[in-house]
Amino acid sequence: MEKYVVETRQVTKSYGSLLALDDVSIHVKRGEIYGLIGDNGAGKTTLLKALTGHIWPTKGKICLFNQQGEKELECCRKQIGAVIEKPGFFPYLSVEKNLEYCRILKGIPGKDCIEQVLRLVGLWDRRKSKCKELSMGMKQRIGLAIAMIGEPQLLILDEPINGLDPSGIIEFRNLLHRLNQEKNITILLSSHILSELQQIATTFGFLSKGMLIEEISITELNEKCSNYLEITVSDIDAYAAMLDQCFPDELYKILPNHVVQLSCPKRNIEEYSQLAASHGILITGLERHQYSLEDHYINLKGGSNHA
Repeated sequence: MEKYVVETRQVTKSYGSLLALDDVSIHVKRGEIYGLIGDNGAGKTTLLKALTGHIWPTKGKICLFNQQGEKELECCRKQIGAVIEKPGFFPYLSVEKNLEYCRILKGIPGKDCIEQVLRLVGLWDRRKSKCKELSMGMKQRIGLAIAMIGEPQLLILDEPINGLDPSGIIEFRNLLHRLNQEKNITILLSSHILSELQQIATTFGFLSKGMLIEEISITELNEKCSNYLEITVSDIDAYAAMLDQCFPDELYKILPNHVVQLSCPKRNIEEYSQLAASHGILITGLERHQYSLEDHYINLKGGSNHA
């Protein structure tokens, strides 16, 4: 029984003394949108190139659709649509001609698939336009359309929203949701725009300096990336004692500079203020925060979210 659409087992890739990937093991289940997160140079593109067969790992195993032999992987890659680094097309040919070229190259019979794919990505009305005349967002859609030729089961997209304006990002995000939900396509995409990935991905893999430092589901992430409240008080020990006595169900920790941080606060802000005032404790600062995917990534790398 197929457990993962994509699985890597301690994949390492080195270029001389440069270690681009270091024992990376990722696990992508069927139907997921898997967000691969990392800074520039973290190894995201290298890993995606290894999965699509553009480069070979120095060591380790790649499994696609539960297959791992060289011939088996070559066959499995026919079920993958990919855009690595940037969409590849002929700028002076029309959108339609570019897709026709890709259809023939992939050995896909019949031209009906071209209209289906262009309607799916919203480019049917621009099918006669030369690719060089289109906006950045439309060029990204062309890349996606080319990847979709042949009805792949898995889409691999490298920084697909890079360079898009806000409306273009929203449109592309909605399109990926549709492909995932309506076509049941598994999607593996990389990005350094963490706020956007948090809205689309169902699982995250964090890469740093070629190493996978965490895999986490959206459910687990949401439990960590919750609202928290920071209250700065004149007497931190007295206020902590009052919290223990009056609000024993609250989870909190004491930070430097007389700050109490409440995780997932269960009460209105006014109640925390009244608790301080009723015991002669002065509140000098009160801030509500959202612990985000970006915060989580920084913490994973050993950074700090607090001044």
